[in-house]
Amino acid sequence: MSETHMNVRAITPLTPCGASDHEDCGLRLILDRLGEQWTVMALAELSAGPRRYRELERALEGISQRMMTLTLRRLERDGHVLRHVAPTVPPSVTYELSHLGRSFAAQVAGLVTWSRRNKSAIETAQAKFDLRSET
Repeated sequence: MSETHMNVRAITPLTPCGASDHEDCGLRLILDRLGEQWTVMALAELSAGPRRYRELERALEGISQRMMTLTLRRLERDGHVLRHVAPTVPPSVTYELSHLGRSFAAQVAGLVTWSRRNKSAIETAQAKFDLRSET
């Protein structure tokens, strides 16, 4: 058996969501969020507990104010994040993961763990492919 087939468990074949003989399972909703650059980082930051807007903004180095607002609104709309506004001057806005958001973050943590374990293997495969493509 080749090196790429070692230690791989058989998986159940996946049926695409939304196919004529398969219901829409909602996978596209999750992939839309995971495909956004800042979602995983925002989930990771909020998994440590509630954060004020500015705390999040400082923690997510490189994020623009617009992208921060969009990311949090999308996560709030999907039910992953709860937004609390304290009636102070100026208003104090705090974000935290909802029960659904904590569940989502736990699944994303598994993906992060997998990517850490397999990063070098992916980079090696990419380098081999790139060498092959150059010739």
